[in-house]
Amino acid sequence: MQRKDRWLLRASAAWSIYVWSVLIKNMVKDREHSVRFRLVHVGLGAISTSFAVLTWRIAAGNNTSSD
Repeated sequence: MQRKDRWLLRASAAWSIYVWSVLIKNMVKDREHSVRFRLVHVGLGAISTSFAVLTWRIAAGNNTSSD
């Protein structure tokens, strides 16, 4: 994998983790929506954050490239 591709994957993963962590923090504090609504969104955030972590690990694990 080329270096620029690794950085793009890492940036995408970092952005996803940031956005979902903010949303999860806000959902936990939210009292305007139902518990079910908040649980669904926290669950979606957890799944998306897991995918982002895996994406980061894939991008970081392949250090041999054809730069």
